[in-house]
Amino acid sequence: MTRSRAATTAGALAIACALSVPTSAFAKGPGGSQFDVEGSNQKDGGKTLESRIVYSGSTGGSKGARSGGFTPVGDWSPPACWYEPKWTPDEFAKEFQKDWDIPNASGVGEAYNLAKEHYKNGQPYKDFNKSETGKGMWWDAVRDRGREESGDPAAFACDTATFWVENGETPNVKNAVTPEILAQLAYSRIKVPDTEITLAPEDVTKVNLPTWAWLDKATFKEVSVTAALNVAGLDISATTTAKPVSLRLEPGTTDAETYPASGECRLNDDDSIGAPYAKGKARETPPCGIKYLRSSGDGTYKLRATITWEVDWTGTGGTGGDLPDGTFGTTQDITVQEIQSVNR
Repeated sequence: MTRSRAATTAGALAIACALSVPTSAFAKGPGGSQFDVEGSNQKDGGKTLESRIVYSGSTGGSKGARSGGFTPVGDWSPPACWYEPKWTPDEFAKEFQKDWDIPNASGVGEAYNLAKEHYKNGQPYKDFNKSETGKGMWWDAVRDRGREESGDPAAFACDTATFWVENGETPNVKNAVTPEILAQLAYSRIKVPDTEITLAPEDVTKVNLPTWAWLDKATFKEVSVTAALNVAGLDISATTTAKPVSLRLEPGTTDAETYPASGECRLNDDDSIGAPYAKGKARETPPCGIKYLRSSGDGTYKLRATITWEVDWTGTGGTGGDLPDGTFGTTQDITVQEIQSVNR
């Protein structure tokens, strides 16, 4: 912990103690080193960072990398911070000592004494609850690292001081981990296929010639991610599933028409989208496609194909529900040529 962080932490705790705020409402206290939300137990600056949540399924690869484009519709976002079991009594005692090992740090003496009274000297905890070893764990905040580093205020909303929870109990603290929070965290790790739509004509088309677009069922299927937490008598999990429901086409120019006119192609009964082009259909209207009205000249048009996914989740204890739709888009270069005519 840096000196500036310690001073801030200490000051917050001192204010909370001075106001006699109940334990569950303390401001951020000692400890609180950043979790690695990917669960990779890596070292960072000599400090072990870990989250006990395990992710599996269609994740974005190692370290829970984001999908690089699967984003919620609207202004909803997964949790930027939450609480989960972090330390045994012995582990917290060591972390406490490490965080407060700041010789002669200005302005932290009183706060240190208050924190020591709170966790060590029986006001209300004695010796970091070592006598309760095996009966519970110390819980603390976990922050999404990317959102913390970007300065997102939501990542700093979890400011409750480290608190004790007996095994098998769920604390009455906002953002304490639940199956629903696990489902939302799983949402942020969904990796959807980087599907490229099939076009006919494929890359080069003609002015006023309908271009057919489709996605086969075999390459267009649902994906899911499971988040699980099994520690300190808390054994919960949630599976978040994304199912493709539509394809939106944006031609990359206003000099074009889409089929249907809305540009949104819905799923067929067999879970495909559109219809494959077949010989003899060149002048027919495709159920899903585009007609360009002007040549792209020496360049290309950027055809944007965005897939919308419906998202829901199921979790421990029969929990579950819907989450906001997600979208994922890809861009393809389309060359549009004038139809050449010969004058005799």
